[in-house]
Amino acid sequence: MEGVKLPPLPPGSGSLPAAFVIAKDAEVLDFCGPLEVFVGAATKEGKPLFAPYMVAAAKDPVTVGGGMKVVPDYTFKTAPAPKVIVIPAMDMSATGPEMYSWIRAASKSTDVTMSVCNGAFVLAKTGLLSGKSATAHHGGFFRFAATYPDVHLKRGARFVEEGNLASAGGISSGIDLALRVVERYVGRDIAADVADGMEYQGKGWLNPDSNDAYAKLPDFNDEHPICPVCLSDGDRSIKSSHKDKTYYFCATGEKDFFEAHLDVFERFLAEDAAR
Repeated sequence: MEGVKLPPLPPGSGSLPAAFVIAKDAEVLDFCGPLEVFVGAATKEGKPLFAPYMVAAAKDPVTVGGGMKVVPDYTFKTAPAPKVIVIPAMDMSATGPEMYSWIRAASKSTDVTMSVCNGAFVLAKTGLLSGKSATAHHGGFFRFAATYPDVHLKRGARFVEEGNLASAGGISSGIDLALRVVERYVGRDIAADVADGMEYQGKGWLNPDSNDAYAKLPDFNDEHPICPVCLSDGDRSIKSSHKDKTYYFCATGEKDFFEAHLDVFERFLAEDAAR
């Protein structure tokens, strides 16, 4: 399927406020990838399409992934009303209710509120995704489906759009969703020019269903144990049996979560069999 049948967005005169929500350990490419796209985008008249800003609970420097420090432009109390919100994966234990309240309130008037990677957990926690479709990093599929059963998880999607809400898959998928947002504002030709200027050769922004590599569970075998919860390497000393098959886990916490949510695993297996 090429493209998503959503209407174009009116760019106005450009300088659309684009808020990047950050907190401790925010995944750098999750927000810097879309930031690069938005900074490079212009209206058909050549004016900057976006006016990006960083927003957090306080204006103190935030230590994000890799130890990089980012100084927010605004707090949730002082930020201008955004037309676009970008939510990266972050340490959710370092977030507070003020952030979720701000995202909920601001999203009432956004053109697009988008999560990247496991920023989907943040967006889902606001309640805005309830009853809607979304995706996340493939390593977060199991935990996302168990934590937010009222959200329709789409495995194998590069990005998912529903109304003014959108979610991208893992990390680099945020670049594709950002290019898709640019396309909706100013057309495919300008979005393609932005991608070319970045020397970005990915074509995922043209096809939301292009993450097929992550559409199904991997092969679980003894030769190369894979944790069924987070899909990282499993530890042979941490294992559990289900329907006469042994599964290995990267940590005891993942094993416990798996055993508590076998319904999710059975659902994934059924979905895979039906593909």
